[in-house]
Amino acid sequence: MPRMNLQNSTAIVTGGASGIGEACARQLADLGATVVIADLNEAQGEQIAGEIGGHFAKCNVTSVEDVEAVVARASELGPLRVCVNSAGIGAPGRTINRENEPLSLDKFTAVVTINLIGTFNMLSRAAAAMAQTDPLDEDGSRGVIVNMASVAAFDGQIGQASYSASKAGVAGMTLPVARDLAVSGIRVNTVAPGLIDTPIYGHGPESEAFKAHLGQSVLFPKRLGSGEELAYAVIECVTNPYLNGEVIRLDGGIRMPPK
Repeated sequence: MPRMNLQNSTAIVTGGASGIGEACARQLADLGATVVIADLNEAQGEQIAGEIGGHFAKCNVTSVEDVEAVVARASELGPLRVCVNSAGIGAPGRTINRENEPLSLDKFTAVVTINLIGTFNMLSRAAAAMAQTDPLDEDGSRGVIVNMASVAAFDGQIGQASYSASKAGVAGMTLPVARDLAVSGIRVNTVAPGLIDTPIYGHGPESEAFKAHLGQSVLFPKRLGSGEELAYAVIECVTNPYLNGEVIRLDGGIRMPPK
């Protein structure tokens, strides 16, 4: 069975205006897909979309209306075959602080709402559109969803309760969602990145020194991963017809310490 052909198809990438999402959007475009970048950053989103021959749609992934508009836009451009959920936030905070005050429930809820509920909001509506497309092959394949978790789902550090819970939820729903969507010929996989070099670390000599220090904790190679390397794993999840229901760590072998 050949790899999935993305020519004349569309793909949605949430968080596609920068970092991991941008790298995924670029590689999907290189494979022939028309990419719709769904992000809140209009300036960067429009720029990246222009560079890859795609489209930008401003989107809050927790909004049903925004997500439905993105899916409709992608479906107008061609059959929707791919959805990559890369949008997410982190808001560190210990369960109780040094004054024994509990973490704000609003802060905890915001992370879970965007990272977990936002992911399900987009994937479920993208799946509904994929299910209405014509099959691509004799297996009845119609599309692929790739979600972004994190090694924090398994090795959560101090102060990462909300982030780890949200990403563990993404990892945990991979198999049941894949089972739900099998009847429609839609595969579902999740990638769990480790330390990936994205704009979150900033720029300049201090940033580079900090990243080099972090890289020493990686088993091998002793450096941060690149967005491009992470996107390679996403593309494998998309194009390999037999890869389904899996959570794949892409982390250079790191196992995160408590802090």
